[in-house]
Amino acid sequence: MYQTIEGFLQSWTYEAESTQKMLDALTDESLSQEIAPEHRTLGRVAWHIVTAIPVILSGTGLKFEGETKDYPVPTSAKTIADEYRKVNAAFVEALQSEWTDKDLATINDFFGRPMPNSI
Repeated sequence: MYQTIEGFLQSWTYEAESTQKMLDALTDESLSQEIAPEHRTLGRVAWHIVTAIPVILSGTGLKFEGETKDYPVPTSAKTIADEYRKVNAAFVEALQSEWTDKDLATINDFFGRPMPNSI
């Protein structure tokens, strides 16, 4: 569990930058590649990453813009990468402007399970 917003953002920034590099490397052609036979495509996985941020955090009270519709998957790799860039920036801005370290201890319902925001 994170104790401070700053501590969380240190980890988040590293992970978000790594994710952005991966998304920036995708091509339109690569989006239709299945990760394994009869499994999700790279496009589906990439778009899920984009939409998961606002969906998962919707129960925390943070207010920020982000695409939440998992279907249809965009056919443009640039669109997916750009949307991740936008949602990440909006999330970080909301976190820094709306929460204090105390908000990390707040318990919210995450898909039917009570958990602190700091998880």
